[in-house]
Formats: sequence, structure tokens, C-alpha cells
Amino acid sequence: MASQAEAGGSARTQNGGGGYSAWRRRGGASGVRGLAEIGPSRVPSAAPLSWQRAGAAAQRRQRRGMEPAREAEEPPGSPALPSEEPQAGHPSGAPPADGPLPAAAGRGRRGAGPKGPSGRSVRGRGRRAPGRRGGEDGGRAARRPRVTVDSSKAKTSLEALKISLRQLHWREYPFGRRLPCDIYWHGVSFHDNNIFSGQVNKFPGMTEMVRKVTLSRAVRTMQDLFPLEYNFYPRSWILPEEFPLFVDEVRMMKDSDPSWKPTFIVKPDGGCQGDGIYLIKDPSDIRQTGSIQSRPAVVQEYICKPLLVDKLKFDIRLYVLLKSLEPLEIYIAKDGLSRFCTEPYQEPTLKNLHQVFMHLTNYSLNIHSGNFIHSDSVNTGSKRTFSSILCRLSSRGADVKKLWSDIISLVIKTIIALTPELKVYYQSDIPAGKPGPTCFQILGFDILLMKNLKPMLLEVNANPSMRIEHEQELSPGVFENVPSPVDEEVKVAVIRDTLRLMDPQNKKRKDIQCQTSEHVTEANENLLDTGPADGLEHESTRTLEPELPSLCLKQVFPKYAKQFNYLRLVDRVAALFIRFLGVKGTTKLGPTGFRTFIRNCKLSNSNFSMACVDILYIDITRRRNGMGIDHRESGMCLQAFVEAFFCLAQKKYKSLPLHQQVTLLIDFCEYQLTVLDAKRRALCHADGPHLAPASHPSLLGRSAPASKLSDYRNHR
Repeated sequence: MASQAEAGGSARTQNGGGGYSAWRRRGGASGVRGLAEIGPSRVPSAAPLSWQRAGAAAQRRQRRGMEPAREAEEPPGSPALPSEEPQAGHPSGAPPADGPLPAAAGRGRRGAGPKGPSGRSVRGRGRRAPGRRGGEDGGRAARRPRVTVDSSKAKTSLEALKISLRQLHWREYPFGRRLPCDIYWHGVSFHDNNIFSGQVNKFPGMTEMVRKVTLSRAVRTMQDLFPLEYNFYPRSWILPEEFPLFVDEVRMMKDSDPSWKPTFIVKPDGGCQGDGIYLIKDPSDIRQTGSIQSRPAVVQEYICKPLLVDKLKFDIRLYVLLKSLEPLEIYIAKDGLSRFCTEPYQEPTLKNLHQVFMHLTNYSLNIHSGNFIHSDSVNTGSKRTFSSILCRLSSRGADVKKLWSDIISLVIKTIIALTPELKVYYQSDIPAGKPGPTCFQILGFDILLMKNLKPMLLEVNANPSMRIEHEQELSPGVFENVPSPVDEEVKVAVIRDTLRLMDPQNKKRKDIQCQTSEHVTEANENLLDTGPADGLEHESTRTLEPELPSLCLKQVFPKYAKQFNYLRLVDRVAALFIRFLGVKGTTKLGPTGFRTFIRNCKLSNSNFSMACVDILYIDITRRRNGMGIDHRESGMCLQAFVEAFFCLAQKKYKSLPLHQQVTLLIDFCEYQLTVLDAKRRALCHADGPHLAPASHPSLLGRSAPASKLSDYRNHR
């Protein structure tokens, strides 16, 4: 021990150390501050006694006002940040080879203390708090705090999630965590766990919204407004309430065209993985059982001429990230899965209607076929990548760019149809002003390509399978999970890049970039042309994230918002509905709220009295509740309110297309509410600043009353 101390003393002498005299030459009394920050317990026992006494004397002089007070430091008991990454070939916490001391700095931040002649901070021999940055002249960059992910509810997506987290070097909590996590990954629904902060990968109400009946209603509403824009969804009827309508329409079409021999597909509302799906040729073939009342279904016109590859029918599973509802932000994965039937396709006849391996593309059904092929190649087998299909189509001369454009349009229009009711669910589960998480969700879009390459929407899955292995039967009754390279290639990339987009550190970096951009603008406006913020983002991503491939998710909204914003009429109707809900946490509008809506928007007159308003409310609400949509609470749901709104628009503006009537009525209502809010604000200012006006940003943020009146008159 003595020899080691002597060796350490000689090394310090060679590097400019050498006890109290040398310490006075390097920084004088002010250098005591760098040592004093370590605290008495941190002072090495090998330090000279004169050194310790000089430090104590300097502290006494400082307290008496003889020296300027140093800046306040963190208390010694404050928690330390995570340890640094090793930089430039040195182990974590090790100084450069030419440093004066082999020990780390004290608890005070490096670079914050005084400098010696060489420009380095005076450093004590105590252990430096991990995770702190280097000196003011640069130092070693600290590793950012690791993002925490709660995967205790991940279920079938767990394996792909684990691989993604390892690639990102994020911290996983597979059994949950007492402290809040940054991201919660649920396997089924938003309500898998009680969450009050962070981000969760499910939206409240999404599972209900993409059920076959609810999706068909939402798309049909948009088809009423924009029939040409929403012709990518097959003609549908909802059972049992629309069964008479289905029978009448089929009879009329057959009478008008005797050569028409349609085929229909019946899908149970709550079915999944092909459960309960069957084909029929005539409405009388529908299985009228006692359970159809408790288990509604959707019957659709079957697409008889699909695109075939290797004489097999297939569909496409595309993964779509709904990153945000307000503002709306949508991403589409650049690759997906193509799932093939296992028997050569023939147009449906009475003989082959029941051959599910020929007509149904569901993976969960075809995997039980003896013809199912598990392949390690993305170009062969019963499950392939969508990119391999596009390459094959491109080699045949197909316009792949137009196909992608049509698919993007289909996805955006479908999300626009779903978002109004999603916002109602969102404000019910996470009311404004109450603590709650932010949400995002990966959706699975099932798309079928017709022979002319037109994409048709089959359904939307709120919980698409993220399994990256499949079961293989080794012997009768003995199964083994075997990795699936095709699934892993697509699904791991989708989950990993979803996490990258939802990284909570991104927001912090963007805030820093905004501040940096403001300073740059003030200093030199010309620098903005070179994109300093983009450069900063690239640099921070390059230094703080591991080396990762480029994002497989492409933003399509708001990138193409200008082309689709005119379709968001029901979104504006939903904003009116939410405003008059009254009670937070509810999804149904009561009769008082509906009357208040009519009165505030000045929609009643001599031809449409408040008695007529009550009759309209009772009629639509009773009919909707009779359909068995939702009996959890009484009142008018959003779909019923939209129906009533369309009825009011047709009464007020006759002989116009429906979408123009609805647009005019929305503008009129928003103008009346904007004027009403302006009057309330004026009254609040007149009565005193202690009264807060009723604010509704979705309406007030659109325009001033004068401009709203001008827009309304222009529409007239």
C-alpha cells in the first residue's frame, strides 16, 4: 500500500500535481471548490493534511464573504443518472490517457468548476456521478436515459416486441413496474391495465369501432356523402335489422338484370380468424338461427374476380400506425404480408361454395390444409411478403405506383371514417383536464386486389397478430413453435419503428431543435435555408441511437392532408356532438343536450318547432337502440346524432347534394356557436376577470365571427 501511494504521488508530480504548493499554482484558493464538492467522506485518505486544512479554510473564508459564492450544486444525496457509454476506446468513466489524474471528477458537474492553466477543470479523486456530461469544451457525450416499456400485457406480440427492444437498447419490464413506464404495450385493448401517464399502444374504443357491423355503418355514412370516393368497400347489409332490405334489393337487381348471378359472403360481427364465415347464392340461404339476434352479422357482395398468383387467391395484410387522433397522423408500413389460399381458385358455384381453402384467405384456416407450405423464402410458400408480389406484378408491366397510391387513398379514407367515433370514445375514457396516457395503435388492414388491380377493403383488425413463429406438428398431438422468417422480417420492423416514432425522447429533442432554430433565426436568418434543425436531429439520432435501418413506416397523413381534408365532414359533426354531451365520460347525448344544440345553433323556427325536435330525437334514438348497438347507457349515440344532423340539413337546404347540405349546416352551426362564445367572453370581461368563459377550441380556433359569416354567405 505504501509503495502504491508513493507511485501515485510521483505520478501526480510528473503531471503537474505535487501537493499544496502545486495546487496553489494551478488554481489557488478557488480550486478548493472543486474538491469541496466531493464532501468530507469523498476526500481520499492519502491526501496531504495541509491540503484538507487549506480546503476547510477556504470554505470558512467564503462563508465570511471573502470569496465570491460558488453556484449551487445538487445535494449529495440526489439520484445519479445512468452510466455513460464508453467513448473513444476508453471504459465508462475513464479519463483520456493524458489526463493529470487517473480518478474521476467529483459530484459537481465537470467543466462547471475553475480551470487550471491547461484549460481542464480541477478534479478531485472522488467517484463522479454517472451519466454527467463532460467539460464545457465538449467532453464525452452522455447516454440518454433508457426508455422503459411495460410488456406484461403484450401476449402474442411479446417475442417480436422483445427483439425490437433489444435492437433499440430499451429497458423492458416483463412483469410490470411500480413506477410509471414510458410506454405500455397491451395485447388486446386499452383497458388491459389502469394507466395514468406515458403512452399506450391501444386507443379506447378501437376494438368496438373496427367490428364488422360498426365499420360497415361508418363506411356507409361516408358512402352516403361521397359515394365515388368510398367505392372500395363491398356493398353490405347488416343483419338482422336489414334482412328485409337485403331481400328486396337482391330481388330488384335480379329483375333488372336476369344474367346477374351474385354470390354473397356472411361474416359474424364478433368473428375472427375465419370463424363463422360462409358463402351463399341467395338470401334464403342465410342460416336463420336463434343466435343471429344475439350475434349480428354483415352480409357482403362476394368479389368473384380477384387477382390470382400461381392460380391461387390471396389477400394483403398491411400494417397501419395511427400515431395520433388530434392532430390526425397516419403511417403505412412499406411492406406487408400476402396470405394465400391452398387450393386453386374457381369462381363460386353451388358445388364449391363450401371449399374454404379455395375462397377464404384466412391464415388460421389455411394452415390446417395439407397443401399449406411453410417457406423460409419471402417469394414462395403460402405466406409471402407483399413486396415480392409487387416485384412480380412490376415484371408483368403493372403500374405498381398507381396501386400503391390507391392503397394509400383507401387507408386514409377508412381512418377518416373511423376517427369521429374514436374521438367520442377518447374523450369518454380520457376526459380533457384529467391525467391519462397518450395513445397510438397498429392496425391490420386486410385488402383484396381485383383482377384490374383495384384494391378492395375486406376488414380492419384492431389486434393484428404479431406472432413471428408458427406451430409445426412433429408427431400426432405434439406441436413445436418454429420461427417464421417472413413474419419476423415484416412484424419486427413494424413494432421497432413504431417504438422509434413514439420515442418520448423525440419530443425533447424537437423542443431543443425549436429553441435552437429560434436562436438561429435571431442570429442569422439565412441559416434556416440549410436546415439547422434537421441537421441537429440527424446528429442527435446518430449519436444517441444505435445503428438502425431506415424507417419502414411512411407518413401519409398529414402529408397528403390537402387531398383528403374535404372528406372530414363527420369529424366536424362529432365536434358539435362532443360539445353538447355535457357530462364528462359519457358517449350518449340526452334529450336536454339535443335541445340545447338546436337552441344554441338557432335551428328551430315556425316550420320546425321544439316539439318536432323532441319527436326527431325520440324516433331516431328508439330505432337505434332497437338495433342493439349499445345498451350500456340510454341516449343518442354519435351515429344517431349524425343521422339527425343529415335530416336537419336536408330540411334546411333542399335540392342540393347531401355533402353540400351537410357542409352548409356545419358552417351555419359553427358560426352561431362562435358568435355565442364571443358574447360570453364579452360578458365575462364586463363582469370581471374572475369568470372564465366557455371555451371550445375545435370551434373557436377555426376563424373569427366575421370571417365565419363571410364563409357562410359564400356557401349560400
